[in-house]
Amino acid sequence: MSKDLWARRPFFTGDHEAFRASVAEFLTRHVTAHVEPWDRAGIIPREPWLEAGRQGLLGVNAPEEYGGGGAIRDFGFRCAMMEEFAKVGATSLGSGFSAHADIVLPYFFDLATPEQAGRWVPALCSGEKIGAIAMTEPGTGSDLQGIRTTARRDGDDWVLNGAKTFITNGIHSDLVIVVARTDPDPGTRSHAFSLLVVERGTPGFERGRKLDKIGLRSQDTAELFFHDAVVPAGNVLGEVGHGLPYLMSHLPLERLGIAVAACAGARAALGWTIDHVTQRQAFGRPIAAFQNTRFAVAEMLTELEVSQTYVDDAVLRFNRGELSAVDAAKAKWWATEMHKRLVDRCVQLFGGYGYMQEYPIARAFADTRVTTIYGGTTEIMKHIIARDVLETR
Repeated sequence: MSKDLWARRPFFTGDHEAFRASVAEFLTRHVTAHVEPWDRAGIIPREPWLEAGRQGLLGVNAPEEYGGGGAIRDFGFRCAMMEEFAKVGATSLGSGFSAHADIVLPYFFDLATPEQAGRWVPALCSGEKIGAIAMTEPGTGSDLQGIRTTARRDGDDWVLNGAKTFITNGIHSDLVIVVARTDPDPGTRSHAFSLLVVERGTPGFERGRKLDKIGLRSQDTAELFFHDAVVPAGNVLGEVGHGLPYLMSHLPLERLGIAVAACAGARAALGWTIDHVTQRQAFGRPIAAFQNTRFAVAEMLTELEVSQTYVDDAVLRFNRGELSAVDAAKAKWWATEMHKRLVDRCVQLFGGYGYMQEYPIARAFADTRVTTIYGGTTEIMKHIIARDVLETR
């Protein structure tokens, strides 16, 4: 392939590229050869988590005093990591790492007391403990106000009851941030919820089945159940009753991470496709020689680059502390819809080979579909944007 689709973009520095090289080495030594076997097995073992922790890949955005890399306000390192994972089709592991590093860890170093942070963050950075966050319930998706899991104060403890589903890292997780209703009064609305950290081995905490998904086959996604689970009061994260505001303040980073991963995934898919059409022959010449192919590649590359420009700007705004929930919603819905559309076109250019699981484009086709759903559906993202521009006038 003559054009380098991964040419360095303006906000990547030498430090980012050195980090990228270490990620690439980790993938080569510990991941690439296992992607297909892990998918067939339907689960990823804990070993790559521990190795990633040893190499400083899991906590690059965590404070240095807790064993992290200190890049709290530099999302460029995570961007470089996601791109390297996309190149080798390690989407399932990358998604689990993103939930751990981009979603769970910030709650701990933003909200935890020094005692809590010292107890939990070093182990999360090292990979000795895996984190998850439990928001979604069987009857409640994007409607967080509808959460029914309850926590009742009982002396020095909280008694937790309820069920969660679609929880990334649910099987392997050692620390689960559970969103629960701590005030039964419906009039309290946004102040009715709190965040409780449930640790592995907590009595009354049970894991259900690992969910059988059409994509992200080896990603650990599970159901969680709480039957009078006793959680110490010292495991409340932040202030009681502030759960929803905490979620709202952290969701933009989650959505930015999904947008970054979408652009990386689209770039990887387009690269595989360009390689395929330039090598594959039809009617005596490369598929790339046909006008339909050439126009399709030109359209996909342009759409990707235009989307990447907005997402890169969102990364820079996050680094400056200026990324709004609305701008994150724009990045999330646009990039994921672009990713889904682009991968579908790439499968078409692969022909029958694109439908074969041995080709990364086929796995990407299944993996990509969920990105317009998790982290807030495209429809919810549009609602957030429309509310901002229409209901303020």
